[in-house]
Amino acid sequence: MLVLFETAAGYALFKVLNEDKLEEPNELWKEVKLVNFQKFENMNEAVISVSDLLEGKLSKDLKNFLKESFDNMELSSEQLAVIDPKIGTTISKKFGIQVVSDKIIMELYRGIKQQLDALMTGIKADDINQMVLGLSHSLSRHKLKFSPDKVDNMIIQAIGLLDDLDKELNTYAMRVKEWYGWHFPEMSKIVVDNLAYAKIIKAMGFRTNAQTTDLSEILPEDLEKELKEAAEISMGSEIAREDIDNIVMGCEQIISLTEYRAELYEYLKNRMLAIAPNLTTLVGELVGARLIAHSGSLLNLAKHPASTVQILGAEKALFRALKTKNPTPKYGLIYHASLVGQASPKNKGKVARILATKSSLATRFDALSEDKDIQAEMGHSNRKYVESRIRSLEGRNGAGTSQSVGTSTAGIKRKAEEMAATEEESDEDSTEEESEQHDSTKSIKSKDKNKKAKKQIKVSAGGTKHKAKEIVSTDEEESEVESADESSTEEESDQDDSIKFDKSKDKIKKEKKQGQSAGTSTAGTERKIKEESQSAKASTSGTKRKAEETDEEESEQDSTDEESVKTESKKSKDKSKKLKKHKKEVKQEKKQPSKVKDSKEEKKDKSKKSKDKDKKAKKQKKEDEQEKKQPSKEVKGKSKDDKKKDKKEKKKEKSSKKKEL
Repeated sequence: MLVLFETAAGYALFKVLNEDKLEEPNELWKEVKLVNFQKFENMNEAVISVSDLLEGKLSKDLKNFLKESFDNMELSSEQLAVIDPKIGTTISKKFGIQVVSDKIIMELYRGIKQQLDALMTGIKADDINQMVLGLSHSLSRHKLKFSPDKVDNMIIQAIGLLDDLDKELNTYAMRVKEWYGWHFPEMSKIVVDNLAYAKIIKAMGFRTNAQTTDLSEILPEDLEKELKEAAEISMGSEIAREDIDNIVMGCEQIISLTEYRAELYEYLKNRMLAIAPNLTTLVGELVGARLIAHSGSLLNLAKHPASTVQILGAEKALFRALKTKNPTPKYGLIYHASLVGQASPKNKGKVARILATKSSLATRFDALSEDKDIQAEMGHSNRKYVESRIRSLEGRNGAGTSQSVGTSTAGIKRKAEEMAATEEESDEDSTEEESEQHDSTKSIKSKDKNKKAKKQIKVSAGGTKHKAKEIVSTDEEESEVESADESSTEEESDQDDSIKFDKSKDKIKKEKKQGQSAGTSTAGTERKIKEESQSAKASTSGTKRKAEETDEEESEQDSTDEESVKTESKKSKDKSKKLKKHKKEVKQEKKQPSKVKDSKEEKKDKSKKSKDKDKKAKKQKKEDEQEKKQPSKEVKGKSKDDKKKDKKEKKKEKSSKKKEL
């Protein structure tokens, strides 16, 4: 059996002389013999070979060493003991030798390591220890060596600096606007962009130089004209030359910081495409970099589940919600992604959850995959899936629309028929409403006449026959005017009927066109038109009948008005007498003095005399009870007569009111 042993100095190949003693590993090193040894030429060669061994690969030095040692041996009958099973499989595939790696071989390796000085001549133990120390340092440097493809720390620093630059730019721009606003306050409303504002101040200086400076490279023509016009009519104060120089220095700082920010953004974009291409296609450069910075590294982000990726950045809100037993937040830093912004407010939580699942898969693929996916095929496919999911949630996907179009073709015809029917009903209702309006206007006019006549009658309560004749004459004049108005209303109704008939013809043409599209029949529309014309004629005849009836009623009312004038004049006199009597009675009642409350001193006096009064009061109560038991008949008779008289008077008043009506 052969044993492959790796040291910091080089590779060594041992041979076990007696395989029967493998069961006793304490004395096994005595039965081992060195066959071949190859020393490393440089430290770089040692680092490369050891790094290949750690990854499970065969280095060129090891291949050459094994070829030289296996030349004079029969590999079919030999076995090779290896400590790492991955390297054993590669060696067996390459050379066709049987490889062994067990617990017994681990003990064998431990024994060889302890007795390495005795087995290998020419190399001291101190030299081997120094070689081990140097190799470990160089190997650690090799692992931490800069690789432009996988660097998380650079992204974390870049996104932090980008956020700091944004804050500083905002503070600088606000300070410059406030400072220059004392000299030219109208400029802040015309120019909104901070970079353009700083460039204009640097080029123009004082506002008086606005007409001579050329701002075509900074602003469009419309804004340039507006700015120059505002500079002539500005209400700002004057500034010294030293002030404008300091303001220009601040503007130069803003311009330089914006240029550096643009360069830094391009650097971060390229770095994100190199490290996490699939994550950048899904979420974007800025959001992806913030997620990596928040988690610490790309590998830590890959270890997080999708639920934590969804809420990264909203930890305070999460723990506050858990403490107060309120609903937890639905999204954190992932809210600023473009796909979440496309969704409606109702569906943003669902889209954030879907995007978090896909982005967690993309980060795992970017962090742990051996093959580099520079084109980000996985990210593009996941992005298409998320976009289709957003469309399905908002009812905008192509499959749903095609099905809805197929099902709604039959419904379009039904809707067209319903629209035509509703239009016909609305036309009929409009004709009925117009006829009712004509009738209502006539009734209102008649009521107004009656009110006017009654008012005039009340004014002439004590009037004479001359006033009554004047009222009758005015009623006759108004009746003549009403007759003229009725004739005019009849003419208007006839005109309205003609107009409605023309409108119905126009609607027939429109319905015929709609019928061709929706499949409606033209015969049905002609019947409906005939029915409309008949209903219109019936309405006109009804209006004429109602007008005649109102004329007859008005003539009867005029005859009754003359009689009512006389009766009301008498009643007004009687009412005036009764009112005078009532007023006198009210005045007499008011003149009677009201009972005055007893003072505190009188109450004290009354308390002393209360005992005497109680005795007298008891006697009086007894006498009063006896009198109530024997009521007088005369009083009863008088009360009944008064009641009868009151009833008769009420009946007379009711009969007079009926006659007046």
